[in-house]
Amino acid sequence: MPDPRRAEGKRHQLSVVLGIATGATLCDMRGYKAIAAWAKDLKSRARECFGCRRENKKYVVPSESIIRDVLVRVDPVKLNLALQQWNATFATEDQSLAIDGKTMRNAVDEAGRQTHIMSVVGHETTLCITRKKSARYP
Repeated sequence: MPDPRRAEGKRHQLSVVLGIATGATLCDMRGYKAIAAWAKDLKSRARECFGCRRENKKYVVPSESIIRDVLVRVDPVKLNLALQQWNATFATEDQSLAIDGKTMRNAVDEAGRQTHIMSVVGHETTLCITRKKSARYP
């Protein structure tokens, strides 16, 4: 999928920004500020899994302004085609995948953050391809 941003000054790959925005949205984050806060709360391992770049031995997540800039500029038709291609590549035994996120009602960690879970399940195989857990402040 083509990156709608100018070549100069790109600090984060398009796939990283879109992946983080998707994960945050599936965990019920609404708006650029909430998505950026969700990204900021990601632990080092999650940041690495999303493909965040390293700076001074730490993985750096995109800022709110970068997230907003990418989401405003991305072509929804091209994004849909890219997602269809991803689905065809990674879900070879399934015609489609179900992606679902939930907020766990009474699951609060020691810092007072609510737990959110996200999972991807194949329709035909009914296999859980992946699941992730995150937490945010109420």
